[in-house]
Amino acid sequence: MSEPTPLERLERLRSSIDNIDAALVHMLAERFRCTQEVGQLKAEHDMPAADPSRESRQIDRLKGLAVDAHLDPEFAEKWFNFVVAEVIQHHTQIADEHNA
Repeated sequence: MSEPTPLERLERLRSSIDNIDAALVHMLAERFRCTQEVGQLKAEHDMPAADPSRESRQIDRLKGLAVDAHLDPEFAEKWFNFVVAEVIQHHTQIADEHNA
């Protein structure tokens, strides 16, 4: 059997990337389903949308995981901050709707 051509290797790699992207989207959707429930709970009990101490602990934890996974920890922090900003926006919206 012959070695795959560069184009065949490229297509296999792209197929793997496409599968990983799909899995990431599904995992993010599940994460946001959970954070929506957190937002409801916070709204029902007049808790603040943001939790800076938890966010700080999570950043530290994710940066450690990133190092272990040979991923740039600064990238992991940027990703987390991006996601958390969206979550806080959702929590604020849920609280506003709850208090209306």
